[in-house]
Amino acid sequence: MSFPLLTVTAAVPAVGAILTAAVPAARRTAAKWLALLVSLATLVLAGIVFVRFEPGGERYQLTESYAWIKDFGVRYELGVDGIGVALIALTALLIPFVILAGWHDADPLETSSKRWRPTQGFFALILMVEAMVILSFEATDVFLFYILFEAMLIPMYFLIGGFGDRAHAGSDENAATQRSYAAVKFLLYNLVGGLIMLAAVIGLYVVAGNFSLTEIAAARADGSLEIATSTERWLFLGFFFAFAVKAPLWPLHTWLPNAMGEATAPVAVLITAVVDKVGTFAMLRFCLGLFPEASKWATPAIVVLALISIVYGALVAVGQRDIKRLVAYASISHFGFIVLGIFAMTSQGQSGATLYMVNHGISTAALMLVAGFLISRRGSRLIADYGGVQKVAPVLAGTFLIGGLATLSLPGLAPFVSEFLVLVGTYARYPVAGVIATTGIVLAALYTLVLYQRTMTGPVKEEVRSLPDLRPRELAVVVPLIAVLIFLGVFPKPLTDVVNPAVRHTMSDVQQKDPQPEVEAAK
Repeated sequence: MSFPLLTVTAAVPAVGAILTAAVPAARRTAAKWLALLVSLATLVLAGIVFVRFEPGGERYQLTESYAWIKDFGVRYELGVDGIGVALIALTALLIPFVILAGWHDADPLETSSKRWRPTQGFFALILMVEAMVILSFEATDVFLFYILFEAMLIPMYFLIGGFGDRAHAGSDENAATQRSYAAVKFLLYNLVGGLIMLAAVIGLYVVAGNFSLTEIAAARADGSLEIATSTERWLFLGFFFAFAVKAPLWPLHTWLPNAMGEATAPVAVLITAVVDKVGTFAMLRFCLGLFPEASKWATPAIVVLALISIVYGALVAVGQRDIKRLVAYASISHFGFIVLGIFAMTSQGQSGATLYMVNHGISTAALMLVAGFLISRRGSRLIADYGGVQKVAPVLAGTFLIGGLATLSLPGLAPFVSEFLVLVGTYARYPVAGVIATTGIVLAALYTLVLYQRTMTGPVKEEVRSLPDLRPRELAVVVPLIAVLIFLGVFPKPLTDVVNPAVRHTMSDVQQKDPQPEVEAAK
């Protein structure tokens, strides 16, 4: 039996979470260092997965398969394609920076014994989320994926509700109420989506007789499994609804601004840069892979929803007064681009969507974490409470600007490549949709530059005169993320080489070919 690399990659943070939670209460610093070392070990394992993956090889590689619940045909079945490998690398890359950025976020508050924060629990929950997300990118058994899809809600619920943002404008009681509301809303939205998906998972088992993604796809390809058109469409809708909530896609997005606004900045990054990617990833792997005809049938409606997400999210971001909610609505707009690229049904669009998942995760992490450092200094999330920061903290302002420019997809930074591919791929099949989507670029420039102008430029407000610049630990968080944004902006080939073969397989699943450009004959 070959070494179970995929299992070990997910097991290391899971075991690390248990060990971190078991550290004695008085040894908070030891728990932090343990969590950081575990996340770095996971990053090394993810790097080995990335290196061992052969882009020109089998579709699913490093596979593992063991019997789990034999009576129902459930197996512990893992395998990665290029899309899964890219997202595992993203997850493993971001978690060490999330831990470093949140180094003091769960320290006990000296001013209130009621607000004591179990530091060990905070970092253990982060590692547990990492383990579940990585395993969900590896799972090729539909039932196993569903269990992980739902189970990751539990640690996220406690991270949002139990470790909320300290920079809250109201009283402690009001802050606790807002955190509880955001956590419950997050949980309820995603639970409803998960319950609908469960019905679809059961329906899939009834018609297919097993939960194996690879076996079902092979049976459909050779004609030994036929699913009635109406049944396939209902099953598709059950899966897609759950993924659209997780993504999130308009109009199922309303939980995200509350969750990101009330969570600490590192947990907000965990939500939008890591956990939400499971939804868009699953659209590619399960919706298109299991239900190709239904995916094509639903494409026009989904394209419209994606366009609404792009424009709506950007417009609402323009009018935000809260820094973190502005980033949340910007993310809704970006997820619209990702979904648009997936359902454009072109290789450029789907490659761009996958790159967008990775690049959005890195750019949002850079912007949100710097915003978190800023907010922790001033104690306010309101844009109006800032002004002239670049004069007193130039490094903080500069890194904030680079994160913002990445968010608006400036050429030379990683998100530009992915956004360009999504727009080109969309325009090739749906020209009108491609044109409408470009309005998101204009609005992104507006909300990003206005945010920077109002917080960083102008007269120095009295309350920000004493703000310190970035400290060494904070620089250790931000500088590598900016370096990755620049590297992938000028040289995305390491990612495209891994992603493109997987996209070709997905295009083959839905029996789609790229539209050929119309060329007028020479007269």
